[in-house]
Amino acid sequence: METHPDIADIRARHESAERAASSPKVQAIDTLAFLTGLYLAASPWIAGFNGLTRLTVTNLIVGIAYALLMSGGFGRAYDRTHSMAWAACALGVWTIVAPWVVAGDVSTTRTVVSNVITGCVALLLALAASAAARQGEPGASRGKGGMYRAGPG
Repeated sequence: METHPDIADIRARHESAERAASSPKVQAIDTLAFLTGLYLAASPWIAGFNGLTRLTVTNLIVGIAYALLMSGGFGRAYDRTHSMAWAACALGVWTIVAPWVVAGDVSTTRTVVSNVITGCVALLLALAASAAARQGEPGASRGKGGMYRAGPG
């Protein structure tokens, strides 16, 4: 059973994903994305706009979702998490537009500044994670310019 081609293929994919997850660049992306999500969740209290109840709740929910989405699977299954990274990109874009869509009257500059900067950082980190996941997909190019090589070699 140990020498069955399917078992060998699964083992090779697992080892490849494990090597990719141990890359310093990928670990940095995961850590920064998790911290960005935590900041987004706490930003109404940090930046001082928790009086805007709808935006406070939105940032809290989106921040927790982003932190869980970005840290909950990329290090374990890079070849299957490409769509999760695109969902995180959507959360980053939503964070940028949320002050106008959710709050309507944005009376504080810090609300806009906090959400736009955090949303841009979240979007960039999600795009970097998406690129890492894409390079880890089976059949991806084996070029040297990426974060890690696809496949067992």
